[in-house]
Amino acid sequence: MSILITGGAGYIGAVTAEVLLEQGHEVVVYDNLSHGFRDAVPQGAHFEPGEVADGEKIEFLLRRYQVTGVMHFAAWIEVGESMRDPGKYLNNNFSAPLALLEAMRRAAVRDFVLSSTAAVYGLPESVPIREDAALRPINPYGLSKLMLETALAWQARSHGLRYAALRYFNAAGATRERGERHQPESHLIPLVMEAALGRREAIEIYGDDYDTPDGTCIRDYIHVRDLAEAHVIALRQLAVDAGAEPAGPAAPDLARRAYNLGNGRGFSVREVIAAVERISGRKVPVRIAPRRPGDPARLIAAADKMLAAGWRPRYAELETIVESAWRRLIAREAR
Repeated sequence: MSILITGGAGYIGAVTAEVLLEQGHEVVVYDNLSHGFRDAVPQGAHFEPGEVADGEKIEFLLRRYQVTGVMHFAAWIEVGESMRDPGKYLNNNFSAPLALLEAMRRAAVRDFVLSSTAAVYGLPESVPIREDAALRPINPYGLSKLMLETALAWQARSHGLRYAALRYFNAAGATRERGERHQPESHLIPLVMEAALGRREAIEIYGDDYDTPDGTCIRDYIHVRDLAEAHVIALRQLAVDAGAEPAGPAAPDLARRAYNLGNGRGFSVREVIAAVERISGRKVPVRIAPRRPGDPARLIAAADKMLAAGWRPRYAELETIVESAWRRLIAREAR
């Protein structure tokens, strides 16, 4: 296969490029480097700078490299920023990819895997969360992803697009060469590691009175390598279960093409902090802060659909996830 990866110089996109190359596929990384890094692109991948909204350039690349499928990772991901600037998120995460989809249609490329998010569910009514749960995002970030999923479903019905929407829970961990490098950083595990290294005064725990065993929020963490491998399986699975979208006046069923990606188990904020302390051998200073509005006590995935497609998370233990991230951080520091 020849795969175009938008946002392939970012955290998850670059690891997915790494996995595809290991499996012998041709990879084209397309990224404007606004949040990605040129040195994160694996050796052996073709790098093409550009914007997702530039449909003409994308069409040219699809034809030039004889691309057979597209994986779309290019998106803004900060929930707080999306609340302050919803237009930025709706434009970048929804409007811009429409040009990508049109370029695919013109170049007769039918297979598409979307990096979506569990934020499409909002505050879940029950846990673990299934793909057919109610879709009620509570921030513009989640809304922008839901809008794109909806556009994909209509493209499938109208133009025969074959797609999968992979709804992530909490990506974490690292491979030997690639890990998290968000600027600014907002994910819990790297923030706790920064506190362990003394780069921040303390890690803030937003509420310690939730209805959980230790009072802190529980989240489902998935190793980035497992996440990347799920994308490759989803791309292959399109030929199996992405038949024609049923026609008719009813709106498409978004759950039909959606796959949750998580371990199906959760770890609390305090458990993450304890894991970092064990692996780093350093004490992590903690500060208790008020709850953040809209933070559910538990977010855990029901990933049965992806498991049925043959995916198995190989790095599911919290210690393994944290150790890989710590090892990559220390290696980068040593350079």
